Amino acid sequence: MRLALRWSPRRWTALRRAIQYLALFAFLVLFVWSRRGGWPAALVNVPMRLDPLAMLAHALASRTLLAGSALALLTVALALAFGRAWCGWLCPLGTLLDLLPLRRGQARRPPEAWRGAKYALLLTVLWAALLGNLTLMVLDPLTLLFRSLSAAVWPAVDQVVTGVERVLYQVSFLQGPLSAFDGWVRPKVLPPEPAFYRLAWLYGAVLLGVVALNWLAPRFWCRVLCPLGALLGLLARVGLVRREVNDRCIQCDACARACPTGTIQGEKGYASDPAECTLCLECLAACPVEAIAFPARLGLAAAQPYDPGRRQVLGALAVAAAGVGLFQSDLAARRDHPRLIRPPGARENNLLAKCIRCGECSRACPTGAIQPALAEAGLEGLWTPVLVPRLGYCDYSCHACGQVCPVGAIPPLSLEAKRQQAIGLAYIDTSRCIPWADGQPCIVCEEMCPVPEKAIWLEEVEARDAAGEVVRVQRPHVDRSRCIGCGICEYKCPVNGEAAIRVYVPGAEVPF
Repeated sequence: MRLALRWSPRRWTALRRAIQYLALFAFLVLFVWSRRGGWPAALVNVPMRLDPLAMLAHALASRTLLAGSALALLTVALALAFGRAWCGWLCPLGTLLDLLPLRRGQARRPPEAWRGAKYALLLTVLWAALLGNLTLMVLDPLTLLFRSLSAAVWPAVDQVVTGVERVLYQVSFLQGPLSAFDGWVRPKVLPPEPAFYRLAWLYGAVLLGVVALNWLAPRFWCRVLCPLGALLGLLARVGLVRREVNDRCIQCDACARACPTGTIQGEKGYASDPAECTLCLECLAACPVEAIAFPARLGLAAAQPYDPGRRQVLGALAVAAAGVGLFQSDLAARRDHPRLIRPPGARENNLLAKCIRCGECSRACPTGAIQPALAEAGLEGLWTPVLVPRLGYCDYSCHACGQVCPVGAIPPLSLEAKRQQAIGLAYIDTSRCIPWADGQPCIVCEEMCPVPEKAIWLEEVEARDAAGEVVRVQRPHVDRSRCIGCGICEYKCPVNGEAAIRVYVPGAEVPF
C-alpha cells in the first residue's frame, strides 16, 4: 500500500490540514462547552482520555485502570500503524504551532542530540508517576494547552471582548446587535462573569514560550521537549507505515526543506527517523520526481544516537526519585494548611495519586472558585485543584467539577450527595466583622447562605457604633453542624481585603 497511488500528493496534504483544523476545532468546542455543563462527561473527557501518556501516568500513580482509558488505545493503535501521525494530524497543540510558524523559509536544525531531551522528560514523568507523583504532568501537551487556555487565554479574551463592547455600545445603532450578542453568544462561549486565576500570567507565559520556540525551529517543542511525542515515537519504531525514498531521488533537497520536524537529512540519503516523522506528507508534495512513498512494512526501525539507553533510563529514575523525595519531605507535604480546601468529595491522597493537572475542573467551575494550588499544597500538590473562596464559591446547585474530571480525582457525586459534603467550615473574625467591630448593620453572609436550614444565624444585641452611640445590630454566628464550607459567605463579604468570615479546612487551627 502506498499513500500516493490514488491521490495526488497535494490532495493528501490538503486532507491532512483539513483533519488538523477539524480536530483543533473539535478540541476548542469541547473546551468552550465544558464550562456550560449539560454535555455528557464522556464527551467532554474525550481529548484527555485519548492521551496515552496521561492515562499511563495515571495508572502508574494510582494503581488503577479507568474504563475510559481504553480510548487511549486508539492513539496507541494509530501510532503502531502510522507512527507519530497523531502529532501531524490530530494534536491540537501541534496544529497551533503549525498555524504560528514565526519563522519562514528553511527550517533550522538544532543539534540532533537535543532530540533525546524529550525521552529524558518522558522517562522522568513515568518514573515519578510510578513513585506516586504526577506533578510533571504539567508538561503533557494536552494538559498544558487546556490549562493555559482555561486560566490565561480565555479570561483575557473575555476582558478584551468586554472592553470592545463598552466602546461600541456608545454607538446607538450597535446597541441592538451587542445586546443580542450578550444574550445569545456570550453565554455559550464566554464566562457569565469575569473569572480570575492565580498565576494566570505564568500559564499564558508557558504557552507563549512553547509557541516562541518555533522561532528556533518549526515545531521545536515537538522535536525536542514533548513527552507525549516521545512516547508515540517509541511506538513508531515498530510502526507499520513508514517513509521511504527510492532511486528516482535527484537529491534536490526539496523534501528536507519542507519537513517541519527536520528529520530528513541529505547526509543520510534523505531518509528519516520514523520516531520523528509525523506523517505530515509535506515531503511527498514537495518532491518533483515522485521519489517518496509510504509503504507498509514490518520490522524495527534503525537505532538513532539520541534513542534512550540504559544510562538515560537510570538517570531519569535518579532524578525522579530525588524529586519525589524532596517533594514529599517539604514541610507543606504534611498537607495541614488550614486553607487547603479541596473540591467536594476529593480525598487528599486519592486526588494526589490521580490528578493529571489538566484544569478541566477549574474550567467547569461556574464561579471561578477552583484554582491551581500553590504553596498551600506544597510541591507535591502543585497545580492540583483547591477552592479559594475569596475568588469564587462552590455553587450549591452545581456539581460540574466531579462530572468533568477525566481521571476520577474528583468523584462524580450526584448533586444531592455533593450538598452533603462539608469541604470546610466558616469562622467569623469578629475584629473585622462590621456588626461585631463597628456596630453597623450587615447580614450579607446570613442572606447568602444556601443551606436550607441556614448555617449562619443572627443574634440581635446592643452595641456602640463608631460615634459611641448605643445601637441595636444583628451579629452573625456560624452553626458549624450545618455549614458545608461552600464559601459564598466569604466571597460576598463586603469587607475590603481579607473577608471577615473565612472558610477553613475542618479541624484546622483557626488564627483568630
